[in-house]
Amino acid sequence: MTLKDEIRQLAVSTHDTVVGYRRHLHAHPELSFQERETAAFVKGRLTEMNISWQTMAGTGIVATITGEKESGQVIALRADMDALPIKEANRDDYISRNPGVMHACGHDAHMASLLGVAAILQAVRGRFGGTVKMIFQPGEEKLPGGASLMIQEGVLDNHHLSAVVGQHVSPAVDSGKIAMRPGRFMASMDEIFVTVHGKGGHGAQPHQNIDPVIITAHILVALQQIVSRMANPILPTVLSFGKLTANGAINVIPDEVFLEGTFRTLDEDWRMEAHERMRKMAEDIAHGMGGSCEFKIVRGYPFLMNEPNLTMQLRSFAEDYLGKENVLEADIWMAAEDFAWYSHSVDSCFYILGVGNKQKGIDSSLHTATFNIDEDALALSTGLMAYLALKRLGN
Repeated sequence: MTLKDEIRQLAVSTHDTVVGYRRHLHAHPELSFQERETAAFVKGRLTEMNISWQTMAGTGIVATITGEKESGQVIALRADMDALPIKEANRDDYISRNPGVMHACGHDAHMASLLGVAAILQAVRGRFGGTVKMIFQPGEEKLPGGASLMIQEGVLDNHHLSAVVGQHVSPAVDSGKIAMRPGRFMASMDEIFVTVHGKGGHGAQPHQNIDPVIITAHILVALQQIVSRMANPILPTVLSFGKLTANGAINVIPDEVFLEGTFRTLDEDWRMEAHERMRKMAEDIAHGMGGSCEFKIVRGYPFLMNEPNLTMQLRSFAEDYLGKENVLEADIWMAAEDFAWYSHSVDSCFYILGVGNKQKGIDSSLHTATFNIDEDALALSTGLMAYLALKRLGN
């Protein structure tokens, strides 16, 4: 039996167990950097498999499996652990038992898959050479991102480490398929907090006031020029504001207005330039209208780069395992992922795992209260990731 066939058989035979892992994790979600019970569950399963592990970044875990054939090569596989502050609206038996917290981004599936990969690799240790590091990472959903903390604590400190590979579920891609994209894949993400100061007063006497609502309106519209007139049209750039607070009334002009948003792009130089352009534009508009402006930018994750040669190599392996027709070309995705920190440190590849199934009614978007996955995809996810790792290690 070939190694590929054995991996396929193991992926099928462990599928029910992996589904059980996913359902347990889904029912017990924990927020970013609070994944204590989640970490305990993962450690327990790894210990049952006789796989060595260590803790990092508080609730993070790194497990290691080394094949029995001689090889010094190392590859890392990553899954994230945290859930979102969303109240689940599904009706499955395994819905969240933690009110107001939900695995609405599929991190439960990522962890369950990586545990399944661990079981497969442990079963075939005698047939491969090299080392696989399995990173169970906390805090993907919250700055500064658990990836940055684990890197600081040395998770990538091995000169034999040749790649980091991760996957992310998507209901936009059908179960049974994956999608990959070499090069720039996901956006950087920065948080913007603006406070516009004026002079409040009676709405019937605007000449006696400095209206921060009007100033904010001018700033809000003008800042879109950063995207429409200052960004290179071939470079994806997004500037969105989702929160504006002006605590006045129908006839009361407030002293301050608060504006919050996000800036995303796929180039670090332009990212820094845009920060300064936005700040200067907002401050100048406020000053010119008699007010003032505090423009605060909290830098988030960098853009995510899939190293082209690595990604094309893994794509060929995926086509071999799944069939060419089941490996799609992914579009640029303007969402952000702290996996990007790995991609700026070592050759990396982050791909999309299809979990959508309209016939089963599974098509709700990520980060929604009705998000779910087609669990049939978990047999594919475990076998494929194990196969990619061993092929990359030269087996």
